[in-house]
Amino acid sequence: MFELRKLTLIYDIDKAEKVFALKNIDLTLPEKGLWGIVGPSGSGKSTLMYCLSTLKEQTAGEIWYDGKQFKDYSQKEKESLRRREFGFVFQRHFLVHYMSALDNVIIASTENSSLAAERGQRLLFDFGIKPSEMQKRPPALSSGQRQRVAIARAMINDPKVIFADEPTSSLDHDTANLVMDVLKTYALSQLVLVITHDTSILKNASGKIEMWDGSILGTTKIISKEKNI
Repeated sequence: MFELRKLTLIYDIDKAEKVFALKNIDLTLPEKGLWGIVGPSGSGKSTLMYCLSTLKEQTAGEIWYDGKQFKDYSQKEKESLRRREFGFVFQRHFLVHYMSALDNVIIASTENSSLAAERGQRLLFDFGIKPSEMQKRPPALSSGQRQRVAIARAMINDPKVIFADEPTSSLDHDTANLVMDVLKTYALSQLVLVITHDTSILKNASGKIEMWDGSILGTTKIISKEKNI
């Protein structure tokens, strides 16, 4: 699905001392599976994800998605990708505080309202959100519930790719496991990329990409003991 060729992103490119956020990255990612992107702060994990999702433009190199280079996409086409084929989960939930949990999910839908409501309810239920809680506004939900709503919102359009930046950072152990179980099930048919400092959540994932100082140290395919993803 993704092929990166010599991907490079430089900050302060016009200055004598340039900052390489990404350096000559070559990487191929499949159409499905859950892959973790790990490494210390400042290693380029988030920058890599932003480039893959068209939120940042590289300085040099190529990004191919489904056989087409990003540079050949118009801005409108990139916006359509982000809305219809990509789903996003950030460290902060970015929920609309005056809308219900369910409305926060279905607002991102590209389907008609009745189909969106049905899918939104099913997603929230899968994440352990009770019907009565679906009508609550974000301030009345726990931090874990708010993050689960944000993840359901990312999945509402059945995207081909989910980009998740520390999706379990605000969750307790049991809720984190619930969230990862749902993402792993989703990854049986689609691609899920997870940035994380907690490698324990990558148990039974498809693989791991290790980053350091803007470069990829290596990729490791993880052999699941329970179920291949």
